[in-house]
Amino acid sequence: MNIHFIAIGGSAMHNLAIALHQKGENISGSDDTIHEPSKSRLEKYGLLPEKFGWFPEKISSDLDAIILGMHAKKVNPELLKAEELGLKIYSYPEFLYEQSKNKTRVVIGGSHGKTTITSMILHVLNYHEKEVDYMVGAQLEGFETMVHLTEENDFIVLEGDEYLSSPIDRRPKFHLYQPNIALLSGIAWDHINVFPTFENYKEQFKIFTDSMINGGSMVYNDEDEHVKEIVESSENHIKKYPYTTPKHFIENGITYLETLEGDLPLEIFGIHNLQNLAGAKWICQHMGIDEDDFYEAIASFKGASKRLEKIASTKSTVIFKDFAHSPSKVAATTKAVKEQFADWTVLACLELHTYSSLNAEFLAEYKGALDFADKAVVFYSPDAVKIKQLEAVTKEQIATAFERNDLVIYTNPTAFSDFLFSQNLQKTVVLLMSSGNYGGLDFERFKNSF
Repeated sequence: MNIHFIAIGGSAMHNLAIALHQKGENISGSDDTIHEPSKSRLEKYGLLPEKFGWFPEKISSDLDAIILGMHAKKVNPELLKAEELGLKIYSYPEFLYEQSKNKTRVVIGGSHGKTTITSMILHVLNYHEKEVDYMVGAQLEGFETMVHLTEENDFIVLEGDEYLSSPIDRRPKFHLYQPNIALLSGIAWDHINVFPTFENYKEQFKIFTDSMINGGSMVYNDEDEHVKEIVESSENHIKKYPYTTPKHFIENGITYLETLEGDLPLEIFGIHNLQNLAGAKWICQHMGIDEDDFYEAIASFKGASKRLEKIASTKSTVIFKDFAHSPSKVAATTKAVKEQFADWTVLACLELHTYSSLNAEFLAEYKGALDFADKAVVFYSPDAVKIKQLEAVTKEQIATAFERNDLVIYTNPTAFSDFLFSQNLQKTVVLLMSSGNYGGLDFERFKNSF
């Protein structure tokens, strides 16, 4: 097939382009800007556009498909040309469904944990040399790409994002996959620019549950009241498999899982991660991996990239980097770190970076989110608020929202960086929570500074 990507430089898009190239398809693409690591990875496979920009002349009737990324606008010149020629235009998830119509589709959904659970499943399957197709939202150790597609594999494991599919397809991505096997990890209001009320947001997970094929298997977190309500009230003809936090204990900074074969030391920690593990075990069992084999493999799982990722450590200092930004994720991550390092100082640094987190009306959702940190810092950029065309947020509003009198707030990247480098980090865990980079923080210099 001749396939053209409009906005090929996106994290998901460039991985799909590489996966299709590896499958033997003819791939072309355009973008107005491409950042690392996408740029180097596309260049490695000969897929980097010669020039940045949009070029309608690239669009011709010889193309079998157009894949449209979220970065593109409705008035994109290449998109308009494709529409004029009547070419088949796919969103990213729509194309993945087309590639997997004849496979058993395993879809992992939820407001939090879906990347980690998908990563756990792939780690276990890879450990036992079980070949599957997949799409996951983080780079995994031992995997060349975040997307892998074949003709022959029976299963495809998909991370099911609830965000919109494309500029011209406003359906949440995970509504398009029609899973045979699915998992729901938890529901906590997010993406308020698209889902203005919590009820509207919850409805998307109901639609997802009802989109499963008849006789499908739904694995769900029985400890999340919203997930439990949606799955257990569903009248779709599916089999339902609840999971809960497994029995465990913490000793000398290591979390142990209590199993029938004995106590199993884990590389990961925190209630959410243990719940994720329990869900991943159910999914792997549905895919033919028995319990003992799952435990053998999961013991070496170190986590997904940027999900409580340990980026540096000495005997007296540990630094974690985490993608957490929504209130529930921030609270769960901070609590998990404090429970694991109960006798240490936890310095939590949160960047408010997303549309939701910078919305003045949404800020109240962060109440108590940093309570488990011994020292709490919030960084945000007033410029980011302007770029997102939001109402200005003040330091006073942030302090009021978190309800923490000793909260330190920075809006200047240099001042924040200076603060971080000046800290005494003896017997301290630094938790860097952001989907951004704190206005340009040099992570390498910081982690090598002690």
